[in-house]
Amino acid sequence: MKVLVTGGAGYIGSHAVKALREAGHEPVVVDNLSRGHRQAVPQGVPFFDLDVRRSDEVAGVMTEQRVRCVMHFAAFASVGESVAEPLLYYDNNAAGTLSLIRACAASGVERFVFSSTCATYGEPEQMPIGESAPQRPVNAYGWSKLFSERMLFDHARSRPGFGFAVLRYFNVAGAAKDGSLGEDHRPETHLVPVILQAALGARDKLTVFGEDYPTPDGTCIRDYVHVEDLVDAHVAVMQALAADDRRVYNLGIGRGYSVREIIEAARHVVGRPFAVETGPRRAGDPPALYADPTLIHTELGWTARVTDVVEIIESAWRWCLAHPNGYL
Repeated sequence: MKVLVTGGAGYIGSHAVKALREAGHEPVVVDNLSRGHRQAVPQGVPFFDLDVRRSDEVAGVMTEQRVRCVMHFAAFASVGESVAEPLLYYDNNAAGTLSLIRACAASGVERFVFSSTCATYGEPEQMPIGESAPQRPVNAYGWSKLFSERMLFDHARSRPGFGFAVLRYFNVAGAAKDGSLGEDHRPETHLVPVILQAALGARDKLTVFGEDYPTPDGTCIRDYVHVEDLVDAHVAVMQALAADDRRVYNLGIGRGYSVREIIEAARHVVGRPFAVETGPRRAGDPPALYADPTLIHTELGWTARVTDVVEIIESAWRWCLAHPNGYL
């Protein structure tokens, strides 16, 4: 199947391109390279340096390449940045999704797999989080994704035959086990690569944002899912997607690790010292988020294979050692 992968030069998108090829599909990448890396897209994969908000041009690519499904990863994903610059997130994420849905309508593409987030749940009252939990975002990142979900539901009601899936991620981490792909954001804000940068000496220290949360050790708790498990779920969902489907799944391992637990696991993996300091809480950070992934397991048989955070960090560390400057 020909699959348009938006954000296919980014962290998760590039791993999805790899998984699609291994499953026998033909990915086509659209990425404006504002935060992705051309080197992450394999030779031979059609690549278009294009912003998804350029709807007519994206529709042209879909028609020319005979695309049958979209996997939409192109988005900004920093909670802190979304609090500081909310309009940036509504423009890039929500308006980008709107433009892409219009391109699908214009080109006749009727299958859509959307990269959403657990941030749409805000600060849930119960853990683990199921798909029916109330969605009350506490930051613009979560709202931009929730608005995008709403567009898909509303578009599907007006477009018989359109089938879509919303995949709400928890924290994605790790790197390709064969060493071919890794995580390289600029600036880096995700916990695992920030820790590894400190261990490599690429930054002076790691800052823990808040130690006074209502959690056992006072630091935030998150569900960490290996990136290759995550993209395998995307391929499984895409292959199951039928006309008029409206699927919603949480993707995680079903348990949470605190920031302190991740730091200690990383110390075990890297075997070298790195400095850690405590800073104030970041606006928009809920105390705890971890998934109930039962639904996707029941319906599609998917479950995360990597559930040990040490193994996740080990895969990231191998890539960091081989690529200390990222894709540069």
